[in-house]
Amino acid sequence: MRTDEIKLLLDQKVFEYNRSEFIVEDPISIPHLFSLKENIEISGFLAATLSWGRRDQILKSARKLMGLMDDNPYEFLVYGSESDWSRFNHFYYRTFQECDCLYFIFALKEIYKFGGGLESLFTKGYKKGGVKEALVFFRSRFFSFNPPERTLKHVSNVQKGASAKRLNMFLRWMVRKDNAGVDFGIWEDISPGDLYLPLDVHTGNVARNLGLLKRKQNDWKSVEEITSVLRSFDAKDPVKYDFALFGLGINENR
Repeated sequence: MRTDEIKLLLDQKVFEYNRSEFIVEDPISIPHLFSLKENIEISGFLAATLSWGRRDQILKSARKLMGLMDDNPYEFLVYGSESDWSRFNHFYYRTFQECDCLYFIFALKEIYKFGGGLESLFTKGYKKGGVKEALVFFRSRFFSFNPPERTLKHVSNVQKGASAKRLNMFLRWMVRKDNAGVDFGIWEDISPGDLYLPLDVHTGNVARNLGLLKRKQNDWKSVEEITSVLRSFDAKDPVKYDFALFGLGINENR
């Protein structure tokens, strides 16, 4: 296929898959349970953190976690008592164990009580040097509260070449804004044009099959490579093509 034909195909698939009816089976359905900005952020971050494996199990665990936070994560974090945290003692999802969960809850509590919230943290990093620096800055601050060593693996380290799929997906949810009603677009100080594709096995395979990605590993260099191509298709909103690539990989598989 020629480049213009690939772009036409992907634009068509964005239109097809960037629709509210696809929300219900996607992890983004978790933050869509809420209307308060802070609840959208916190639930979105936690849902994104759990987003690997089967989607039905991701949603089951994320909904359980919201229930443990009384379905009001912001109020639970900021006004709740740490004596209530024993309810997380038996929470786990795959390798995300109770000690990881407890650290995440503690770190988010500190960030929202004393650090201005997730938007403030990511935006400070972004203003230092773009989205990649935002990912580095966020990870450094998030793990500044003496975390267990095992917990570090649950936030990707782009400085070590990680693709940071879940963090980039979370940023897509918070930053992108259109009329489709899927992404929230509630963070206005980060440009959608600077976002990176949430690269995973599905988007990577489709991108390679279309000749858009040459690198074989799903690492940060591949994220930069494919996002550069997508920016040539739409410089203002390159990660809208996440809908197309992921939809082709999951639903059409050809």
